[in-house]
Amino acid sequence: MTDTSDASAAGFHLTGNAPERYERYVAPIMAPFVTALVDSADLGPGATVLDLACGTGFTARLAAARVGPTGRVHGADVNPAMLAVALAHRPHLYPDIEFTEAPAEHLPYDDEMFDAVLCQQGVQFFPDLATALTETARVTRRGGRFAATTWTHPDRSPYFTAQHEAIARYAGQNAAGDFTAAFRCTGDVVAQALHKAGFHDVTSHVLTLDVILPPLADFAAGHLSALPWGREIAEVHGEQALRETGRTLAARFADRTSPDGTVTLPFTATLTTATR
Repeated sequence: MTDTSDASAAGFHLTGNAPERYERYVAPIMAPFVTALVDSADLGPGATVLDLACGTGFTARLAAARVGPTGRVHGADVNPAMLAVALAHRPHLYPDIEFTEAPAEHLPYDDEMFDAVLCQQGVQFFPDLATALTETARVTRRGGRFAATTWTHPDRSPYFTAQHEAIARYAGQNAAGDFTAAFRCTGDVVAQALHKAGFHDVTSHVLTLDVILPPLADFAAGHLSALPWGREIAEVHGEQALRETGRTLAARFADRTSPDGTVTLPFTATLTTATR
C-alpha cells in the first residue's frame, strides 16, 4: 500500500500505513508528556473527558484509566485513518472510548458536556485556533479544565534538532520549514486564544522530560516514516535515505546510548492549562 501524508494549515494528516506507524513510533516520545497532561487535569472517577485532536488515542486511553468505569471518554479527530488505529487500540477494561471524526472548529457535542478537555500536540495544527478554542469552551462545563501541550522550538530537544537537519538535507528547505511550523504555537499564543475564548486561570510552563528511546538506527528511521516530512524523504530519495538517517542519529547520540542500545534524550514541551 502506498503511504501519503501531509502537514499543512489544514492539519496533520496521515494515510495508508502511516497512522499505525505513528502509534508505534510516536508513543515512546509522547508517553511522559501524556502523563503530565492528564495529571494536570486532576481527573477523578466518573469524569467526562474529551481528547481533542486525539490522533491514535494516547491521551484518551490514559484518561479512561483515570476516570474508571463510571466515567466517559470521547476522542475527536479530523483524520479517519488515525481514528481507525485509535479504535483498534481501544482498551476494553475501561469505559468504552467513543471516537468521532470531527474538526476542532465544529464539535458534535452538547454545551458544557465535558469536565475536562485535553489536547496532546494538536492545537498547533488547528486551521483556526480562535474558533477551535471557542468551540472547546462551549463544550466544557463551568469550572471544567482544559490542558494542552505544544512542542517548544526544535533547538530545545536534541532529537528534533537532528531530525530537522535530516529533513533539510534530504527533503529540502520547504519541508524543513513545514517541520518547524509545527513548533511555532507557543504557550503565549495558546494562552491568548484561551483568554479570548472565555477561559480563566490560564497558565503555561515549560516541561523538559527525559525520554528513553529504543535503539536509534531502527527507531529514528521508523519514526520519520510515520511523519509527513519523512514520507517526503522516502518519495524523493527512497527508503534507503530513511535508514541512513537512522544510522546518522544513532552515531550522533552514541554518547547517550546505554549498553542495551536504548538512548535517553531530553524533550521539551509547553503545558498550558486553563479553567472554564
